[in-house]
Amino acid sequence: MTINTQAPPTFTGNKALQIEEALSFEIGGLDRTGVDFPPAEDRADRLGGLGRGSDIGLPGLSEPETMRHFVRLSQKNYAIDMGPFPLGSCTMKHNPRLNEKIARLPGFADLHPLAPQSCAQGALELIDTLAYWLKELTGMPAVAMSPKAGAHGELCGMMAIKAAIDARGEGARRTRVLAPESAHGTNPATAVQCGFTVEAIPADATGRVDLAALKEKLGPDVAAIMVTNPNTCGLFERDIRAIADAVHDAGGYFYCDGANFNAIAGKVKPGDLGVDAMHINLHKTFSTPHGGGGPGAGPTVLAQTLAEFAPVPFVVRRDGKYQLVETPGAESFGRLTAFHGQMGMFTRALAYMMSHGVDGVRQVAEDAVLNANYVLARLKAEMTPAFDGYCMHEALFDDRFLKDTGVETIDFAKAMIDEGYHPMTMYFPLVVHGAMLIEPTESESKRELDLFCDALLSLAKRAKAGATEAFKAAPVYAPRRRLDETAAARKPVLRWTPA
Repeated sequence: MTINTQAPPTFTGNKALQIEEALSFEIGGLDRTGVDFPPAEDRADRLGGLGRGSDIGLPGLSEPETMRHFVRLSQKNYAIDMGPFPLGSCTMKHNPRLNEKIARLPGFADLHPLAPQSCAQGALELIDTLAYWLKELTGMPAVAMSPKAGAHGELCGMMAIKAAIDARGEGARRTRVLAPESAHGTNPATAVQCGFTVEAIPADATGRVDLAALKEKLGPDVAAIMVTNPNTCGLFERDIRAIADAVHDAGGYFYCDGANFNAIAGKVKPGDLGVDAMHINLHKTFSTPHGGGGPGAGPTVLAQTLAEFAPVPFVVRRDGKYQLVETPGAESFGRLTAFHGQMGMFTRALAYMMSHGVDGVRQVAEDAVLNANYVLARLKAEMTPAFDGYCMHEALFDDRFLKDTGVETIDFAKAMIDEGYHPMTMYFPLVVHGAMLIEPTESESKRELDLFCDALLSLAKRAKAGATEAFKAAPVYAPRRRLDETAAARKPVLRWTPA
């Protein structure tokens, strides 16, 4: 099919079903509203002089105008329901509608966090059941369910480690945390938030932690190491047991970033690898919406070495009834958040687990790794893998295949938009020059993967053939052309003002 790129502009700005849409401030009016209210009766001011003294400044639109506005905006967005979302390190997988249906059941969807425990037995049983399976899958004896995101779970694990070090009387001495150079940025940020200093561990030629360099950095002042496994380069840390043993021998703790647990769930138990604490991103591994559409969920599993330092609340079953333990024990670091966690995320995750079963969860990990290696095998004919050998759940490429073409990683990403794909994760991890990190997840069929790979192979060939100007101009079919991203970041326009 040939597309006419020289089509004349339309009077409306619309392009067939791609409707041009202005800001709500531009199509609405500040002097009108889409709802009729009767005149307010004269009443005594009960606001203590705090009533509004000026117009609210929001535009008024009719109901059809409001509906059309947001539908038209949604049509300009990309979503997992439209096509593959290949963001590496983010695991944007399909969210089964069964999960959504269960999460909307009365008693779950409308549960108030202050409801009496006698009226929330089903919900407490659900939390306890999910906690049981998280412990079973990780081989860990304890889990804190209340963290509301991955970074929040990291904070929970590191606070437990800090509490354990303080209980040993070594808080003033053990002040260093080690983290790989390829670590998620939240790792060093979390360690600093807990009062530690962070020292980077270099990677070896295979993209994994340099074990010799790690051992050189160990000492009596090391509190912990924070390692993602599989790591951010999409590779399994082959020396993971040796890493754990070396850190433990030095008196430190092993925190594992569980962001990529979806690659090994049902295959490997982190507890068997020597992990002391690990958060689990429920949206990554167990298919709740990414970020939860608000509060997410990052339960943190703890080994026996840290179990007594876990925060409250947690669920126990006594005399046939479920109870929330709200009073911290002598060693607990206390409370991490106000309530028990995010009920919607718990419900979706357990629905995902129960619909898949133990064998299904294992197959999810196997299919995610299979899909990533299929993408790696197909694309390496024209693109350059960052490291030799097989990958885990995501395939990492660098920009060597673009050398001397005049095309950069960002240009390649913009051209993908014209092909109808959201770009993969670009320029991350930072240890790889011009990185392109692709994670297909287990959700994609071979047909979808082949079309995606064919599109990227076509772009790589065009770049090598000298189509530099076309790449620099991309995207040309998107609702908006390429922005000056540096200016947009440094001088964002955050407030609408009338002409």
